[in-house]
This record gives sequence, structure tokens and C-alpha cells, in this order.
Amino acid sequence: MVVIHQVTAQILPDTTFLVEGLPQHHFPSSVPPGNYSGITPLGNNRYAVVDDKAATSGFHVFTMMVDSVSGELTDVRHEGFRSSAIPNRDEEGIALFTPDSTLFISGEHDNEVLEYSLAGQLTGRRLDIPTVIRQAHANQGLEALTYHPASHHFWTVTEAPLAGETSQRLLQFSDSLTCSGQWRYVMDAPQTNKRRGTDVYGVSALTALPDGRLLVLEREFFVAQHYIGSFVTCRLFLIDPLHTAEDAVLPKQLLYSWTTRLNLTTQHIANYEGMCLGPRLPDGRQVLILVADSQNQYKGVLKDWFKTLLLSD
Repeated sequence: MVVIHQVTAQILPDTTFLVEGLPQHHFPSSVPPGNYSGITPLGNNRYAVVDDKAATSGFHVFTMMVDSVSGELTDVRHEGFRSSAIPNRDEEGIALFTPDSTLFISGEHDNEVLEYSLAGQLTGRRLDIPTVIRQAHANQGLEALTYHPASHHFWTVTEAPLAGETSQRLLQFSDSLTCSGQWRYVMDAPQTNKRRGTDVYGVSALTALPDGRLLVLEREFFVAQHYIGSFVTCRLFLIDPLHTAEDAVLPKQLLYSWTTRLNLTTQHIANYEGMCLGPRLPDGRQVLILVADSQNQYKGVLKDWFKTLLLSD
């Protein structure tokens, strides 16, 4: 059993990793309202996207076009939904398992990570999630999921600390689907302790890089009592678990942060929950694609936003 004591976030030494944020876009004529919560590349400008409120378990397929010079998204089109025909598991994260050309999807309802064929059918395989994680409260459990073929590792993390703990569990899994490592991750403190409203914050997405490092998206969603004044702040961090002792607190480096708001003059608030690598531009910069959960375009105010960041080192 891992014993967790009070911990604080550690700082990762500056690695000269540069991030450029680009404008967010929505595509109402080609993207249906959804609760999009995770994304993974399939190749050839196609991406699998999970929806945590879809009627059945499965995934959407989208085509996404990125401008080869600016890195901005120019077009996003929905190709359809591939259903497993079982009830939705509050699906939050998705990762392409390239060795077998299958997809793994994390569910917050059951805290399981199950394997699906590219047609959307369950294969019967799953990650060997530790019992303490599977028994976690649904809103503390598994959300983010990523895999990279270069490192042959899956990574997932609890959205919030487990009961009685003060840090989240970052878990590593091998190609054999067994748990091969655990680390402690500490989020930044929320900004809204004294404001009136509801504040939801946690780790919403992970993206594995080829060298074994991970990008971590921390998201704070503050909903004001009467909605006006609500905002979402996203912070993108870099961590390096493969060069950190297991069960240690992971040092992290803040790469980029941004805030979207809902007020009397702007309705650009965007709750980003999904993140994955996109194409690499001709100049060498790596595109990072993010997708927001609009809660089915809640009350006609929220939109299904998409955003790109450009990474260079």
C-alpha cells in the first residue's frame, strides 16, 4: 500500500520548451453538440473522440484539418459514432494502442480502462487497474488517458486525490496491460476559494511525448451563482516521470496558461477536457489539439470549441 503524506508541488528545471497559443474555433455546421472529453489521433487527419454523455459506450470519429503554416484548425467535420451498444461509462479519456490498432477508453463511472476495436466493439481486454483506484469515488477516479508507441507506455491519472490522500496517482502501464509504476502528482491550488459559486478543478488530460515526458492539463472551471463571471483557467505542465523515483512527487514545469470567460461582452468560455498530439508542421513545430466539453451546448451559451497550441524545443 502506498502511504501518502502532505505534499507540495515541486518545480521541474526549465527545459526551454516553448508553447504558442492559437485562437480557439468552433464549427457549428459540421460538429454536432456534444460532451467531448477525450481525443486521440487515428492518422490521416482523423481523430477518435469520446463523449461522456453519449447514449452508448463508444467514440466519435472526426476529420480535422490544420493549416500547415499557422498551425490553426481550419476545418473539423464529424464522420459518425461507433457504438459498442453497452451503456456509456462516463467516458473521459481515449488512447490509440498502435501495436494492435485498437483503442482504450477510460470510464469515470466504473474506473476501468477497456479496449475497443476500431469498429467500436469491446474486445474483452482491459488495463489491470489497481483495486484502490477501481474503488475510488466516481468523481475522484480515472479521467485522463494517453499512450505513445515510442515508450510503449499507457499513462492515466486520477482526476482528484483519493479519499485520505493529498496528491493524485499517476499510473504507468506496459504493453502487457499491467501496472508498471506509480507516482504522485500535486495540482496547483484553485484561484477561487472566496468567490460565490461552484469551483471544479482537476487534471483533465494527459499527452505522452516520444521521449517519455508527459504534458498535463490542469483545468479550473468556476461557475458563478448567476453564470455571469464564470471562467475556465487551463494550465499546461510538463513532467518527466521516467527520470523521477517511483512514488515520489513529480516536479512540474508550467509551459502555458490561458483563461476563457463568460461575461456581458464575451461568451468564449471553454472547458477543455481532451488533448492529443496533432501533425508536425514543416518548420518542425508540433501541433497539440484540444477539445472542449460544451455540455451539449448548455443553454445555447457554451460551444464545442477546438484549440491548437504549438510546441517547440
